[in-house]
Amino acid sequence: MTETLLHQGQFENGQMFAGPMTVASNDRIAAFLAYEHGSQSTDLYAGFQADSSKTLVLRAVKGSYCHGDPIHAGDGYRTLWMQFGAVEGEVSDLARQYRNFVLRYFSESRSSRKPYIFYNTWNFQERNRYWNRNKYLDSMNLDRILSEIDAAHRMGIEVYVIDTGWFVKTGDWEVNAERFPDGLAQVKEKLDAYGMKLGLWFDPKAVALTSRAYEQYADCEVSWDGIKEEAHPIWETEASVRMCLVSPYGQAFADKLIELSRKLGVVYFKWDAISQYGCNDPGHDHGGPDASPEERGQRFSFELCLKLVDIANRITEAIPEAIIDFDVTEGYRCVGLSFLGAGKYFLINNGPYFPNFDLPRSDEGEFYNYNVFFQPGPARSMLCRTPLRYDNWLPSVLFLTHYFPDDPGPNQNISVASLILGHNGIWGDLLSVSEEGVRRIAQLLGLYKQVREDITSSYPVFYGEAGRNPEVYEKINEANGRGVAVLFANSFGKPFDQARPVKHTYITKHAADVNVWHPSNVSVTFDSAGRAVIEAEFHDVDAAIVFFGVKNGADFST
Repeated sequence: MTETLLHQGQFENGQMFAGPMTVASNDRIAAFLAYEHGSQSTDLYAGFQADSSKTLVLRAVKGSYCHGDPIHAGDGYRTLWMQFGAVEGEVSDLARQYRNFVLRYFSESRSSRKPYIFYNTWNFQERNRYWNRNKYLDSMNLDRILSEIDAAHRMGIEVYVIDTGWFVKTGDWEVNAERFPDGLAQVKEKLDAYGMKLGLWFDPKAVALTSRAYEQYADCEVSWDGIKEEAHPIWETEASVRMCLVSPYGQAFADKLIELSRKLGVVYFKWDAISQYGCNDPGHDHGGPDASPEERGQRFSFELCLKLVDIANRITEAIPEAIIDFDVTEGYRCVGLSFLGAGKYFLINNGPYFPNFDLPRSDEGEFYNYNVFFQPGPARSMLCRTPLRYDNWLPSVLFLTHYFPDDPGPNQNISVASLILGHNGIWGDLLSVSEEGVRRIAQLLGLYKQVREDITSSYPVFYGEAGRNPEVYEKINEANGRGVAVLFANSFGKPFDQARPVKHTYITKHAADVNVWHPSNVSVTFDSAGRAVIEAEFHDVDAAIVFFGVKNGADFST
């Protein structure tokens, strides 16, 4: 997240800026104006236009309407999605109030705000492909899934998400009986016994050519200048085509997920692979024959963001406990504010990729692994902590990100220390984690659960940047002193074969509860104002978690 201060030259030259938020302040108030269109800064559909009078005007650029758009008496006209707010105080006061608004009042979908611990099968599916030379879906079977659920429960995971491959074909989304002969009945039974929730993966736009959905909604297939795309397999399942969600198929997809929730008990829905571009068909709901093909294509891109919100709202209105999670890992996906009113974002998959850094392929074979941050260790965690800066304005609980559970202990400390700051996700090979590792993760997550509501609601305090020394995060509820402080030790200099202990001292900004838990390499005292004075010593890349307001458990030495 970037916060850019505008200068006089930008106003005098009438520069246009991408949002989605603009903040202005004086010595009395701070105010913001935000808009939705989740476009990239290089492809604006709306933007803030500056002028020499130091005025910013929100202007439509493209896509907000088409020539000949009908306005029906019963439907009215929907303007550009906007938010406006103001507070007495400074910009920092505005940020706090907006963050609280997004967490507590922006969405009627309360489940999307709950700090559950999530597990997703996808990372192991990729490991099984690239490391074990198997197919992506070879691990998609009842025995493996039941064993993983047992391990996940022991670690303290609460939402178990089965990624791609559980279905026969896209569009109809029926459980693959060859992989799950009882239609996920034993999976749901075991999850219920453990008090866990079921999640499933979906590609909302994909429909198999032989599906009943395609037979019924063939006219909703995407097309560009009258040309339809060739069908292609979806992760080793039947060949599928893309459907336009800005068409009657969008509502049909929502109704299918409602049906599946009632039939299978699924409450978490991961949406993947939704491109913002690619349809200018005159027969859909983004411009008719009177509009030009260019207008219809722009209108599709503009409307898709809000259509996803409509679909998600339809599901959560029918299934209040549903959580809709939109994977925005790849490019060309609409990332804006409005979707956070209906669900949350799946922020980082296994990317970025070697080509992003101009690194050549090391293997030309079919098992080439193009993911950079794929190996167990602290590198992925450092990358994934970078977006925690969103937490100044947008609660980090809305950006699901997964961390590795792999041994040894310091890696697990780093992963858990990272995820409890709001990202709340784990993925990897659960069945290969040592017994000590399982107990370590379970203990740390058990402590986290005692104060996670406080951590989620508290405004963040940052000290240092991701990957640097020191790197500290404080999430303490100012009302009661409950929460956490996390200290990362990221670098030990050269030469690498010589130990050089690192010591960090951190004094909390806020008074902290005296019921404290910390690992053995940490000491905690309190000053006269009730602030915690934390001293930690590290002999390796590691993390130290200090919980405040918890009942202690057995210590795991780092």
